[in-house]
Amino acid sequence: MVKMVTKLVHYLHLSRRCGQYSMNQIHPKNSMGNPHYERSFSQDSLDEFSMDDYWSEVEHIQKTQENAQEEQEEVSIKVPDEGEVEAEWLKDAGLSGLVSGDTQDSITLLSTLTRTQAEAVQRRVETFTMTMRKKNKQPIPDVRDIFSQQVSRTSEASAVTADESESDNTTEKQEDQLISLETKDECTQQTADINLEISYSEQAANMKVKLSNLKLNREDDASLPNYRLPKDKTGTTKAGDLAPQDMKKVRSLALIEMTALYDTLGIDFKHHKAIKVKIKETGLFGVPLSLLLEQDHKKVPGTKVPLIMQKLISHIEEEGLNTEGILRIPGLAPRIKSLCEELEARFYEGTLHWENVRQHDAASILKLFIRELPHPLVTLEYLDAFLAVQNLSSRKLQLQALNLLVLLLPDQNRDTLKALLEFLQRLIDNRESNKMTLNNVSVVMAPNLFMVKGYCSKSSAKTQFAMATGTSNIMRYLIKYQDLLWTVPKFIMNQVRQQNIESHKKLSKEKAMKKLLKKMSYDKDKHDRNHTERNLTDSVTLQGAIRVQAPSLSKVSMAIQLTEELKAGDILARFQQCLVKNRITESSSKDEVCLYEIGGNIGERCLDDDTYMKDLYQLNPKAEWVIKPRCQ
Repeated sequence: MVKMVTKLVHYLHLSRRCGQYSMNQIHPKNSMGNPHYERSFSQDSLDEFSMDDYWSEVEHIQKTQENAQEEQEEVSIKVPDEGEVEAEWLKDAGLSGLVSGDTQDSITLLSTLTRTQAEAVQRRVETFTMTMRKKNKQPIPDVRDIFSQQVSRTSEASAVTADESESDNTTEKQEDQLISLETKDECTQQTADINLEISYSEQAANMKVKLSNLKLNREDDASLPNYRLPKDKTGTTKAGDLAPQDMKKVRSLALIEMTALYDTLGIDFKHHKAIKVKIKETGLFGVPLSLLLEQDHKKVPGTKVPLIMQKLISHIEEEGLNTEGILRIPGLAPRIKSLCEELEARFYEGTLHWENVRQHDAASILKLFIRELPHPLVTLEYLDAFLAVQNLSSRKLQLQALNLLVLLLPDQNRDTLKALLEFLQRLIDNRESNKMTLNNVSVVMAPNLFMVKGYCSKSSAKTQFAMATGTSNIMRYLIKYQDLLWTVPKFIMNQVRQQNIESHKKLSKEKAMKKLLKKMSYDKDKHDRNHTERNLTDSVTLQGAIRVQAPSLSKVSMAIQLTEELKAGDILARFQQCLVKNRITESSSKDEVCLYEIGGNIGERCLDDDTYMKDLYQLNPKAEWVIKPRCQ
C-alpha cells in the first residue's frame, strides 16, 4: 500500500503544481453530482477538497522514510491458516479449554453470553473442529452439547440483580423502541443516545433491515451529533477503573462481542500476527512500546505513557497550541533528523535545551514517534478490524465497534492512544488561533496512525482514496467521541459480575471440600464462629449503612448511612472534612483519591463521583468500600 500511495501522491502533487489537479478528474461525477461508483458513509462524511492535507502528509512521510537510514526491518505480516486463526481467537477470548477439551473453566464464561455472542463462539469452534479433521489430527471433543446446555442459562446470567431481571423481561420492548430512535437520531444529526445496556450485536441483529436502507447525509465538523452516555446509577466504568483480573474478562468479552457484531453485519473479522523481526531494544524511536516503558520505569516508576511523548506534548502546549498550522506544517527535515539524534543521546540525561526546539519541529517529531513504533498503536492484530469500521452502515455502529476495539487494546497502547487523543482535542479547542479544526487534525494524523510499514496492498486508486477518507473519518471519531469510546458498556460489566459470582460459587465449593477433608481443629472452628458472630453484629449495627475505610491514608473509618441521593462524591467530601476536623494533613486531596468498590461480584473498581451508593450496594452487597489514591 505504501509504495502505491507514493506513486499516487507523486502524481497528485505534480498535477497540483501545474494547476491541473482536481478531485473531479480523479473521480468524474455524474449528472446528480455524485461519483460514478457507490460511496460509503465514511467517504460521504468528508469534503473531498479537504483531503489535500492527507496526501501532503503521506508525501512527507514517504520522503522521511526514504531519507532515513533505518536499521530495523519492516513489520512482516503472517497470515495463519484458518485453524490457527480460530485457535488463536479462542485463546484470546479466554476459551482455549474448548480446544483442549478441558471445558470446565470455559463453561462459566459461556453461561454469561448473549445469543449472538454464543453463536459467534460456536461458529469459531465448529470451524476449528472441521479444519483439524481435514488435517487428520487427533479429534477434539465435540462441544456442541456445551452450547445447548447454556441456552437455558444465558437469560439467567444477564440478570445480576432484581432490577436486571426486570430489564430482561422488557428487553424486546426496549429493542423495538431502540430501532425507531436509531433511525431518528441518524437523520436529525443533533443529539443521540448510546444504549450501553443491551449487547451491541443484539441491537444490530434487531436493526439490520432498518439500517440497510438508511441514507446518511454529508456532514461537517459542526454537524456531528453529540452522543449522550446514559446515566447509570451504579456508576459509569472507564477502561482503567478495573483491577487487572476484571479487565482481562472485559477484553475477552469485548473480543467475543466484537466478533458477534461483525458476524451480524456480515464483515470478516480476523486478526494478524506479526512475525518476530529484529528491532531496536533501546532508544526512543522505533522501539516497541513495552520496551520503551520499561526504560521509562527506571526513570519514573509507574509511568503509563512514554516519557518522550509526554515531553513533546507538554513542550508543544507551552507555546504551540496557538501556533497556526501546528501538526500540518512540518519542520525542516535536516533539523528534525538532528533533533532526533540529539534526543536519542541526551533525553534521559535531561541535558537537551528544549527552549531551542521549535513548536513545528516538536509536532513533527511527535508524529514521527507515533509512526515509527515497530507495531502500530492500534496493534497489528486488530488493524484490519479498525479499518473495517469505515465500511459500517451507520455512525452509531461505527462508534460501537470503536468502543469495543479500544477495550481490546493492551493497557500500554490504550493509555498512549488516550494521551494522544486528549492532546489533539486540546489542540482543536484552540482552532480559532491555530486554524486546526477537527477535520484538519484528523486528515493529518490518520496516515501517521494507520499507514503501517510492511502492510502492503495492491488496491486500486479508488480503494486508496476510500482508505484515505475512511481512516480520516475513524480518526475524527476517535478524537471527538473519546469519552464514549473509553467506557465499558454496562452489558459487559454485568457479564463480568456474573462470571465472578459463578467463580465464587465454584471456589466456595472447593473451599468447603478442603475444609471437610482437613478436619479443622476446634480452636480454628471457634475462631471462625467468633468471626462470624462479629460480622453478624456489624451487619445489625450497620443495617442500611456501609463502613468506609481509608487504611493507606489514615486510621479513620466512617459508618455512612445510605440514602437514595447519596453519591460516591459525597462520601469523598465527608472523608476530607473528617480529615480536616481531625487535623490529619498527610492525606491526599480529593482529586487524588477515589472511592473503590472491592470484592463481592467485582475484583476492584474505581467509582466515579456520580455513583449512587444505595443502588450500587444493592447490586453488590458483599463489597468493601475503600478510599485510596487512584494510582495504587
